[in-house]
Amino acid sequence: MKNLCLFLSISTILLACSPQRDLVYFSNLSEVANSRVKSDTELRLQKNDQLSIAVNSLNTEYNVLFANSSSGSTSNTNVSTGKASIKINSNGAINLPLLGEIPVEGLTIDEAQQLITKELKKQIKSPVVTVELVNFKITVIGEVNKPASLNVPGNQVNLLEALGMAGDMTVYGKRNNVLVIRETNGVRNMTRLNLNDKNVYDSPYFQLKQNDIVYVEPDKSKEKEFSPNNRALPIITACISAVAVLATALIR
Repeated sequence: MKNLCLFLSISTILLACSPQRDLVYFSNLSEVANSRVKSDTELRLQKNDQLSIAVNSLNTEYNVLFANSSSGSTSNTNVSTGKASIKINSNGAINLPLLGEIPVEGLTIDEAQQLITKELKKQIKSPVVTVELVNFKITVIGEVNKPASLNVPGNQVNLLEALGMAGDMTVYGKRNNVLVIRETNGVRNMTRLNLNDKNVYDSPYFQLKQNDIVYVEPDKSKEKEFSPNNRALPIITACISAVAVLATALIR
């Protein structure tokens, strides 16, 4: 009878055990570490990006012309400020009054701003150009508390910030295996990042880009917990515990 009780007790413990989860980000960080953001992580403009471009100059006629222009994919305009919303076309360019097509694909926001200013100086006096990306969007799905497609204010967001915007990972999320999907020049690239490792900062995928998709995979404990084959596990465990208690009482 004692052997039976011992067997039942061990069985209960084994059934109750679950894999240990490492829920700590950068768990191998033992001291303060400094690192620089790599230059190749800076946002680059892509086809179909929507830009907000404001032009102010001493030539008020051009300001009005720019705001009223219907060339290219200009959709929303503001005449008083010379501001327009323009989409980068399939050629990777934008269409501007007097200038025609200006190739901006692959440029940073600052580089695009400088290029437009340089070209406008050939036509008008003292142009001041401001360029903003208005459709910076990322998608976070999987084991997060608020999966969603997120509009990002500004032009920069990293993986941790994106997870924070999605309510952080659930306890089932694999912190050592986060998938980032990125499409560049028609090529879809996928990589997995380990958020338990401080070296994740060195990955060019840690700094997210427009239209990136972040997928947080569930760990095996959730698969087991929600598997149809394991739905009776709590009942079985409870029965074994009851039998163990009863057997102990009978021995006494």
